[in-house]
Amino acid sequence: MPPTSPTANWRKSSFSQGAENCVEVGRTADSGAAVRDTKNPAAGHFITTSPQWQDFIAALKSGRFDR
Repeated sequence: MPPTSPTANWRKSSFSQGAENCVEVGRTADSGAAVRDTKNPAAGHFITTSPQWQDFIAALKSGRFDR
């Protein structure tokens, strides 16, 4: 089954306050996520499945993308 469109309000991380390069996330009905550019929401969004989103969050928490 393909992921669904966002069902909840879009939200931005509280860590993004004052930052200019931010994204917003909206949850989908199947527990996946939709992601869009905060500065250009009209450009659209991409949608992930729940397992993809969980893997991405786990990678973030593990420091995999730290520089």
